[in-house]
Amino acid sequence: MTPAPLRTSSPAVSTLTLAEARTRYTSGRGYLAACTLGLPTIDTIAAMRADTEAWARGESCASRYGEVVERVRAGYADLVGVTPDRVAIGSQTSVMAGLVAASIPDGAEVVLPRGDFSSMVFPFLAQAHRGVTVRQVDLADLAASLTENTWLVAFSLVQSATGTLADSAAIRAAARATSTFTLCDTTQAAGWMPVDASVFDATICHSYKWLGAPRGVAFFTVSDAFAAKLHPVYAGWYAGDDLWASCYGPEMALAADARRFDVSPAWPAWVGAEPAIDLFRSLDLAAVAAHNAGLGDALCDGLGLPRLSQAIISWPDAGGRDLARLTAAGLTASGRAGRARVAFHLFNDEDDVTLALNALRP
Repeated sequence: MTPAPLRTSSPAVSTLTLAEARTRYTSGRGYLAACTLGLPTIDTIAAMRADTEAWARGESCASRYGEVVERVRAGYADLVGVTPDRVAIGSQTSVMAGLVAASIPDGAEVVLPRGDFSSMVFPFLAQAHRGVTVRQVDLADLAASLTENTWLVAFSLVQSATGTLADSAAIRAAARATSTFTLCDTTQAAGWMPVDASVFDATICHSYKWLGAPRGVAFFTVSDAFAAKLHPVYAGWYAGDDLWASCYGPEMALAADARRFDVSPAWPAWVGAEPAIDLFRSLDLAAVAAHNAGLGDALCDGLGLPRLSQAIISWPDAGGRDLARLTAAGLTASGRAGRARVAFHLFNDEDDVTLALNALRP
């Protein structure tokens, strides 16, 4: 079957069906690890191949790379419901979380969910020398744990180890009541479920998982009010108001919007990210969520686990026996925090559920 053409305009509604989107992948059968590393589409592969060939011919151009970055910035902004001026770019979750952590007032309190991914934990623990206090509580207790002394609550919208969805509405309500800033990591959410970044003071997303972009393409969205509290600790030429006038000192004139938090991009990765982001902008993400969670629930039914309506399903596997069974059957899964972990995405279907269940049966 000939793949449907990928539309790259700014769609107000979905323009690709899930069936059409599936034709953009060259593989995916038995790949249950989008939560670890997403798969590229044929469009991302083609874009990166063409870029590498242009580089080899000496035809790469810094200004054209900059145009790609700005298109991807605008595309991601559209995907998560903010304007491009609220999006900063970078390469790693920990770096962006570190920017926020470095801006926390001396002696302030941060509340985190216990067991969250280290990139959303370590940057805040590293501020202990300034008297910053980090309180870690169970995810279910996060909203109730905020007080008027809490400066920031930081959490992943979907927990990496378990796939559990945070009750972001309750957390945001508690944050409003206590005048607490909110930082949400959407890395394990964006791409398989709708994400509205505008409801948080700041969000972080590394797009190499569910969005299928090359590793090294990350986004930081920030409200104007919260941006005023942050220090551009990683400021370089790419954070300048005029990029090409910011290549040398001694003066510094940073961008007035979120670009002042930009980190210089790894150009080839952004070439691959453009078709990846465009694909998910062209989809009904509620339909993607229903597809992925439906497969997750089918696996839970087969394993005798409660239905969770999650794209990531994990269960205790301290000795790694179940993960070894999945691997021996030729499936790609992962193990985290003493648990076996599988993930279902666009390129998976009911046959993948059957393969996993067959592998796990005694």
